[in-house]
Amino acid sequence: MTDQPSAATPMNAAAMPMNRVSASTPINATPTPTASSSTGKKILSVDLGRTSTKACVSREPANVIFVSANVKEMSMEQVRGGVFEARATDPLMDLWLEYQGSGYAVGQLAADFGANLGVGQSKVEDALVKTLACAGYFKLKDDISVVLGLPYLSQEQFEKEKAQLISQLSGPHTMKFRGEDVSLNITKVWVMPEGYGSLLWCEAQPKKTAAMPDFTKVSVAIVDIGHQTIDCLMVDNFRFARGASKSEDFGMSKFYELVAAEIEGADSQSLALIAAVNRPKGDRYYRPRGAGKPANLDDFLPNLIEMFSREICSRVLAWLPERVTDVILTGGGGEFFWEDVQRLLKEAKINAHLASPSRQANALGQFIYAEAQLSANRSSRA
Repeated sequence: MTDQPSAATPMNAAAMPMNRVSASTPINATPTPTASSSTGKKILSVDLGRTSTKACVSREPANVIFVSANVKEMSMEQVRGGVFEARATDPLMDLWLEYQGSGYAVGQLAADFGANLGVGQSKVEDALVKTLACAGYFKLKDDISVVLGLPYLSQEQFEKEKAQLISQLSGPHTMKFRGEDVSLNITKVWVMPEGYGSLLWCEAQPKKTAAMPDFTKVSVAIVDIGHQTIDCLMVDNFRFARGASKSEDFGMSKFYELVAAEIEGADSQSLALIAAVNRPKGDRYYRPRGAGKPANLDDFLPNLIEMFSREICSRVLAWLPERVTDVILTGGGGEFFWEDVQRLLKEAKINAHLASPSRQANALGQFIYAEAQLSANRSSRA
C-alpha cells in the first residue's frame, strides 16, 4: 500500500452494524448517490473486479454499486445516441462518457455493443474510464480522493502498476458524463493489494461471536477469490507480509469456462451465463444465442462446484504459511464456494471466516482505509 496502517489506526472508530446483503438482494437496489465521509472529504472507493466494478462513497453496504467490467471505446456520435431517452432510466444500464476526444460505453451498455470483460488484461487498462464513470454516477465533482486495489502478482509488478494508476488518476479531469459537463480534481490516490480491504471491513464490524478473533492480534490470511485471480494475502498483527503474499492467475473465469464447455454455443464471458450460475438452485437456466431451449445448469453445476472447490483449497493450502490460524474468504468466489471451501479448511484445522457482504467488502474496507488516512492527516495538521 501507499501508506501502511498500524494497529493504532482508528479503523473501528465509527464501526457500524452491517446490513447483510444476500445473493438474492438486487445488487443495484436504489442506492443513494451521495458522498458521505466522517472527515467531510469526498472519497470514492473503487474495486476493479473483472466481473464487475464495485464502488462506494460511504461505508454503507446497500449503497455499493455494481457496474459490469465491460468497456467499449466508441465515436462521440455513437455514445451520444442515447440522449433521447428519458433521464429517469437507470443510469447503471446506460453509462457513457466523453473524455479527451473519445467516447466510452461502460458496463451493460458496452456489453450490448460487443465488449467483453477483458479477462487477461491488466486492471490498469480502463481503470481511469471506470473510475470516472463511477464518479459521474455518484455526482462527484471538484476535489475528491480515490482508493483502489490491484492484484499482488509480485512486489515489482504491484509497485509498477500502482505508479501507473496514480499517474493516470491524479490531477484534474474534465468529461461529459451522459451529456453533462463534469470537472474533477483527484487530489489523492491510494492503491492497496486486492483483498486487504476485506480485512479492514471485517475488523471494523462488531464481534458477534467468540469464534471471530481480533484480527489485529493474529496471523490471518485473506483469500479473495475473484474473476481473474485468487489473491492470497498474509497479515501478521495488521502488518502486511509482502514476502508471503501473492496473487495467482486462477479465478472464477476458469470456472465459467468449465461451465461454458458443458453447453453448446456458450460464451464463458457472457453476463447472462454468469448471472445464471449465481442464481439460486432451481433457477439456473441459460440459453445461448441461437439455442432453441435453455440449459439447466443444475444438471452439472454441483459436480463442477465440488471439483473446483477442491482445486481452490489445494492451491490455498499449498501457499498458506504455517503460522496462519485464521482465513478470511472474500470476493464473489469466496461467497460462491464458501460451503465447500470452509469445510475443507476445517479439515485442515484452519478457522475460516466469510467477509459479509462478500462482494462489497473490498470496496467498503478501502473506503474505511481512505477515511482513516484523511483523518490522520487532518489530526497531524491540527
